[in-house]
Amino acid sequence: MKRFTLLLCAALLALTIMPGQAFAKDFTIGMILVGPYNDKGYSQAQYEGGKYVEAHMDGAKLIYLDKVNPADRPGLTIPQIVDDLVEKGADLIIAGSDDMKDGILEAASMHPDKTFLHVSGDSAWDGKAPENLGNLFSKMEYSKMMAGFTAAMTTQTGKIGVVGPLVNEETRRLMSSAYLGATYAWTKVRGKDLKDLSFNVKWIGFWFNIPGVTSDPTQVAGSLFDAGYDVLISGIDTPEVVTVAKQRKAAGKNVWALPYDYEKGCEGQGDICLGVPYFNWGPGFLRVSKEVAEGTYKPGFVWESPYWADINNHDKSPVGFMPGEGMSADTQKALDAFVAELGSGKLELFTGPLNYQDGTPFLKAGEKGSDKQIWYMHQLLQGMEGISSAK
Repeated sequence: MKRFTLLLCAALLALTIMPGQAFAKDFTIGMILVGPYNDKGYSQAQYEGGKYVEAHMDGAKLIYLDKVNPADRPGLTIPQIVDDLVEKGADLIIAGSDDMKDGILEAASMHPDKTFLHVSGDSAWDGKAPENLGNLFSKMEYSKMMAGFTAAMTTQTGKIGVVGPLVNEETRRLMSSAYLGATYAWTKVRGKDLKDLSFNVKWIGFWFNIPGVTSDPTQVAGSLFDAGYDVLISGIDTPEVVTVAKQRKAAGKNVWALPYDYEKGCEGQGDICLGVPYFNWGPGFLRVSKEVAEGTYKPGFVWESPYWADINNHDKSPVGFMPGEGMSADTQKALDAFVAELGSGKLELFTGPLNYQDGTPFLKAGEKGSDKQIWYMHQLLQGMEGISSAK
């Protein structure tokens, strides 16, 4: 009788885990966001990426802590946050910002039985990450090229301004990408002289406004408009650039703006909004979550390219560019051709000769930038205005 009972239990167990059937186990994602989960920018894009996993993976649940930055949560450390997320059952911990790099490395070392994903870092690339931490980022450089291209197709003054966050390798390469897109549109499509194009980056000092600590992005945007810049590109996590552009438009000025990070950044903004380069974290987060749940995830450095067949495909493309109401039909047509050339590989804007801002070579004539050369840019490119160093 005892033998029969054991055989029956084994048979029932085999039936419940037949190959191809979902394993009945909850999976919890613990997410650490640098800004508010509803900031209409970078943090909301990540939060919605987590919600995408909930919707597409059986048993998945998202828990999170937002506004993790020195202003909103002074004294709170990343390891402390991770301890709490682990206590609440997190199987995968995602740290969403570059400035969390040291903290998430420490936390991953303290919890070797958990899996960590740092979004925007490179520790798994430079060999500093423990075995349970990987990096994931998307090649926003291409979407920023589209933003720069659109700005240069639209400007009537030849003056494009950028409201940038803080100065680091990530922001240097993104601002430089926008510049390359702008110069291509200005010279190759519009047939104008490069010396007649101004591209000016003004940094506020962090990813979003911290009163008393950063420059006020509203004032920075206003000062650029006052100086004759008629198209502004946002590099910050929040929508002040668009807000100021709407105010100036209401006052009778011909101005435009491009927000950043969040696909719906142009919704409700009217014809001052030209388009938005945005992150689509859902597919990447889903892939990693499933691999972690199945025990097949191998932490490493992943820098994902757009899905060129349809850059706005929610289920496939990690970055996109959503046109806004302010984009003209002619600009849309030119942008479509530009995107097609980028996607085919016929056009590679990170190709030399390109110099850094101080005149030192970045890429020699004919040299195509490698991922590491682009990732670790030391300065802005020659021809750009704005500081290249945080010092």
